[in-house]
Amino acid sequence: MRKLSIPLAVIGAALASTPLLAAPAKEQVIEVPGFADFLAVDGDTVWATNAGRVERWSRKGRLAEVPMGKPCGAMAVHGGSLWVADCKENALVRIDTRTARKIATIPTGIANRDGELNVVAGAGSIWIASDNDDGAVSRVDPATNAVVATIPVDPGTWYLSFGHGALWAVSAKGQSLQRIDPAANAVTKRTALGKQPGFLVAGEAAVWVQEQGDGTVARVDPQTGEVTGRAKVGPVLKWGDIDTGGGLVWLRTTEDQTLVVIDPKTLAIRARIGKAEGSGALRYTKKGLWTSAHDVHTLTWWPGRMLPRR
Repeated sequence: MRKLSIPLAVIGAALASTPLLAAPAKEQVIEVPGFADFLAVDGDTVWATNAGRVERWSRKGRLAEVPMGKPCGAMAVHGGSLWVADCKENALVRIDTRTARKIATIPTGIANRDGELNVVAGAGSIWIASDNDDGAVSRVDPATNAVVATIPVDPGTWYLSFGHGALWAVSAKGQSLQRIDPAANAVTKRTALGKQPGFLVAGEAAVWVQEQGDGTVARVDPQTGEVTGRAKVGPVLKWGDIDTGGGLVWLRTTEDQTLVVIDPKTLAIRARIGKAEGSGALRYTKKGLWTSAHDVHTLTWWPGRMLPRR
């Protein structure tokens, strides 16, 4: 076989024109003293509840801090404000996101003073589970900072999500998912759930509910209220958080890994990501994912290029 002789200059030019492979994507871990837990996305930043305060963080560090009695539960960003429950004040607090100052405290009551609950925005209102024993959800008008309706719900209702034109509420005690019509301020549908139902999210053509005692995530049809399938995640699914976005379901877990990614159509587990680091929260953005881990005092940013895509 005849040997070819290629000038070194030609080889060098060829290598120079070859694109370099991108470095493997890696998560960014941010040390956060205290007890960073529930999260709310605000542009390229995130708000986190902490011990006696809420804080605003970017990937470069902490941007703001607002003292509170005992911030608790998942928060909502709406109308230039952060809406967060205060379990010590037994009230809903409104914070101006531009100035990082409290602008209102609304005495709604808090259904779960231990802090497992959601504040959500939808239909031009802010919603919070406000009474545990009798069961109630309070509707707050952000124009007046006043409660404009109190909706009777099943006792033990703590968890809320807004989507598909309705407010969805889960009663851990009653093992029920309730559809609340914002036009009528009334429950119009109930769905039976599995053991210890918890956090939920309305998105990706369904309502998704953690069934913590069964280790499953239930998929509920928002039109019929029927459970159309379940994704099995593990033996149990305690605490954690859930969100949707980018055509997938994102689940913050406590056992075995940091988070799990679920295909909403097939209910298959698309990925198990990160190491187990105790309980925390999770929020999806188009650029990536935020998670918190209060037991190890961190926030983590997972860039989109290292996450599964639909």
